Amino acid sequence: MNRRKFVKTIPAMAILANPASGHSMFLKTSMQLKPIILLPPEKKGGKSVLEALSERKTTRTISPRELPVQILSNLLWAAFGVNREKAGFDKKGRTAPSASNSQEIDLYVALPAGVYVYEAIQHQLLPVAEGDFRMRSGRRSAATAPVNIFYVVDRSRYDLGPSQPDRAIGDRVSAIASGMDLGGRGGPLCQDSE
Repeated sequence: MNRRKFVKTIPAMAILANPASGHSMFLKTSMQLKPIILLPPEKKGGKSVLEALSERKTTRTISPRELPVQILSNLLWAAFGVNREKAGFDKKGRTAPSASNSQEIDLYVALPAGVYVYEAIQHQLLPVAEGDFRMRSGRRSAATAPVNIFYVVDRSRYDLGPSQPDRAIGDRVSAIASGMDLGGRGGPLCQDSE
């Protein structure tokens, strides 16, 4: 099932709904929210990779201050933006790898006003659902974080051509690319939804 069909046929963002509440949340694509046109990413300056690694640490205190649009723009571009016009399989190249350039991952961005999907080619956020869903990420500190980003894999995009590995390997590659822990067995997020 492709992403657009998923958003239309399944309660939108149901993965963010709280199952403990005893009721389903049925969301509609928002007519109030407008697309967010992101600024061009800043690709020069900043720290070197080695400097950034030397300062890496875990911080459990998350500021609720809104992210400046430039920082959000840079963050999304770094996560899965377009960094070259031509790459394999007649697609644009991305900042993160994907098997056979399948580009099977979508980034859903939860902001205080609503949930958006990142459209990398246009470098913009398109509205999906209105409302504050940040608290649905499973961590208390995320409820006030300025942004939550959810990696969603669209398995139908993975190329299963004759030179490609089977679906199970494709699932593992997608899981690795999105940082999802499969525990070696697959998992509920890897089940067919068709």
